[in-house]
Amino acid sequence: MDSPADALTTDPLNVLVVEDDDILGKALQRGLEETGHSCNRVRSGQLGLEQALSQKSDVVVLDLMLPDLSGLEVLRQIRQHGIHTPVLVLTALGSVEERVKGLNYGADDYLIKPFAFPELLARLTAITRRTRKLGSQSLSAGPLVLDLSTRKVTRDHKEIVLTPTEFSLLEFMMRHAGEVVTRRMLCEHLWEADWEGVTNVIEVHINRLRGKIDRDFDASLLLTVRGRGYVLRVS
Repeated sequence: MDSPADALTTDPLNVLVVEDDDILGKALQRGLEETGHSCNRVRSGQLGLEQALSQKSDVVVLDLMLPDLSGLEVLRQIRQHGIHTPVLVLTALGSVEERVKGLNYGADDYLIKPFAFPELLARLTAITRRTRKLGSQSLSAGPLVLDLSTRKVTRDHKEIVLTPTEFSLLEFMMRHAGEVVTRRMLCEHLWEADWEGVTNVIEVHINRLRGKIDRDFDASLLLTVRGRGYVLRVS
């Protein structure tokens, strides 16, 4: 891998590197940090999957040949969970069939070893730029995906039909996923009205929404926090 000295700079990224080769992994981490990015490096597929599912990274650099869980399996499970974090696959396997397989599993780009660091950095910049442009069109929280342009909601790729009010409620909850949202906040979001002027309307809508997004699934995502409000789980 070439030196990062001449690499193009971009907005700082939080990069997850899943690479078991110590020499390459350390070089990637050093290069990313020297160009102003932060880097979290793990050495196994299972750890990479766990970190990717936390959705704390802007982009994932994923090796295919990993111990305990292959890169393709990591990629498959990331996409199966509805995670849209861009993924750049690194591999020594350069055949067309291997590249096609990776892209079909949900990779955003492919880079064959050995490679030049400036090229990797440019590819990371490109795929995160595309994702950020599309980011305003969709929201995701764990297995839930909300498309703002088509107003389509899915959980684990199963479409959920919502009323306009339910859609607006879910959009607000997804924008605050993992945070406790109060009834007053929801009321002001929906009607720009004072909380004192509304009785149990919010609870009725939340219960209907919960019935739709949690029905037929083992895990509940929309939870009530007694005395405080509601929270949408992200995992």
